[in-house]
Amino acid sequence: MQFERLVIESGDNSISFDLHPRLTVIAGLGQMERDGLVNEFVGALGNSRSGVHLELLAANGNRFAIFRPNNSAHRVIDVDARLDVTAQFTDATGAINLLSRAGLDHHRARRAMRFNAQDLAESAARDEFIQQLARLDQKQLWVAAEALSSAQRRLEEEADAVGSSVEDAAVIERIETHHQNFERSQDQNETVRRATFMVAGFAALLSVPMARLAGTLGVIPLAAIACGAVLVSLVYWRRMESARKREAAALAEAGAHSYLGFHLQRVNSLLSSDTGRRRLIAAAEEHRFAAQRWAALAGSIDVQWAGENYHEIAAAAKLRQEVHPAGGDEDHHALDDTAATAHAVVTHLGNLRNLAVSGESFPALFDEPFVNIESGVLPALLEVMVRGSQHQQIILLTDSPSVTSWAQLEEMTGALKIIEPTALLNAAPTPL
Repeated sequence: MQFERLVIESGDNSISFDLHPRLTVIAGLGQMERDGLVNEFVGALGNSRSGVHLELLAANGNRFAIFRPNNSAHRVIDVDARLDVTAQFTDATGAINLLSRAGLDHHRARRAMRFNAQDLAESAARDEFIQQLARLDQKQLWVAAEALSSAQRRLEEEADAVGSSVEDAAVIERIETHHQNFERSQDQNETVRRATFMVAGFAALLSVPMARLAGTLGVIPLAAIACGAVLVSLVYWRRMESARKREAAALAEAGAHSYLGFHLQRVNSLLSSDTGRRRLIAAAEEHRFAAQRWAALAGSIDVQWAGENYHEIAAAAKLRQEVHPAGGDEDHHALDDTAATAHAVVTHLGNLRNLAVSGESFPALFDEPFVNIESGVLPALLEVMVRGSQHQQIILLTDSPSVTSWAQLEEMTGALKIIEPTALLNAAPTPL
């Protein structure tokens, strides 16, 4: 849907807005005027007061004029066919209401169509994840995502094949890892224990003849060697005991009291063969490596959420290139903010194209959304808005001299129209 003309009558005066099919900038409006004009644009679609007339172009190409004269019946005219089609646009009360036809009310439509600086700020929380992924190398990101998703599917398939679950696989892998560590530390402790026993034994045997030959001083080095051997043995024994405790904790989590009991109670009841167990553990290991690779890129962001929002992330990554092409000096913080703002604009326009249950799109009313944006990045964001207006009509209400100056220059390209306060105040009554 596109607004072509809005006429507001007040007593003997009227103000007419002839709107550009893509982008119209209405400049020089304070907050009160912008609030009132937003109400008139939205109200023209709903059950508005008398004196507000609207001419619009529907998505199917039909033109309609909505007349709401002060002292006569309100009507909707099919301009091209020159037919009165009022009955097609009336609600349950008999009033003309295009919002009701689209499954909307005035409040919801106003909230959806209007986009201001506060809306821009509120969109930052969700966009933070989008921008975090958009700034990454997209090829690496989605290769890692596919690897993790594939590993997840394989792990689930292996678990289902043996009547187990993904959680069981993690427990089994953890117990196996701790058991292998315990066995390794046990072997090391036994080897060290034998070696230190021999060293301490030889030191003790040599201490007797050494005491006779060199006296007490000759025994001190041998005693130090024996003590060192004992300390080394104690260190390896403590390592073995630590490994045993970690294994015991993992077994307790699985509801078993020993490694043998674990296999008897859990593994043998879940897995029909040792081959199945090994395949499940291998799948769990593959999944762990893929998850580590994903986490190194995306942090704590869930890979499933990323996949569900693939198109938004890809669009945000493309926008980053458009608002700050590669090759220039980059302030990453400023680039993130600019890209997030551009993404919020594009997302809002996309939402309006899918707002109504009837499939009809609605014009976007931008109410000074860039008031807190640095002047250096403002042109790039305005260009994003111009490109977005190719698919969605935009009406930008502003009091910004920077935006006004930009619009005055851009108007020469034909991509937009600017309406300034002097033109509105001096406008003569214009009939539909």
